[in-house]
Amino acid sequence: MSNPKAALIMGSDSDFDKVKGCVSKLKEFNIDVEVNVISAHRTPDKAMEYAKNAEKNGIEVIICAAGMAAHLGGVVAANTTLPVIGIPIESTFNGLDALLATVQMPPGIPVATVGLNNGTNAAILAAEMLSLKYDYLKETLKKAREKMAEGVAEKDKAIKERVAAL
Repeated sequence: MSNPKAALIMGSDSDFDKVKGCVSKLKEFNIDVEVNVISAHRTPDKAMEYAKNAEKNGIEVIICAAGMAAHLGGVVAANTTLPVIGIPIESTFNGLDALLATVQMPPGIPVATVGLNNGTNAAILAAEMLSLKYDYLKETLKKAREKMAEGVAEKDKAIKERVAAL
């Protein structure tokens, strides 16, 4: 069986620095990722065509990152039955506009939404979805959680040492 395949679509190339953690995390989990810049407003036909053909092209989950009006996730979700994860990108109004545009979808066209600029959580959510089909991801995700817990335990120990030194 080949690696799972996700797509990351950005509304603008200026979003890349805010979502490159998503690409890194997907690669860390051995999930192939196709990255594109497609605008819901400036290239709407391309956005719809991409979404309509994604499954045929081997894509299993789509992550959409957009700021401002942030309609990309909704446009993509309206044109596919694949799971769509939205990453609202902070650009204006402290990102509130992008967050609301991504999370407030009409009934029947869901977009799972992570926090502002949180590509890492989008990648983890995609991996969790894909783990339903790809068993290796269950163990990978479990190990990642264990590593996080170890990091917290180390920080707890360090803070206790700092407090004791006061």
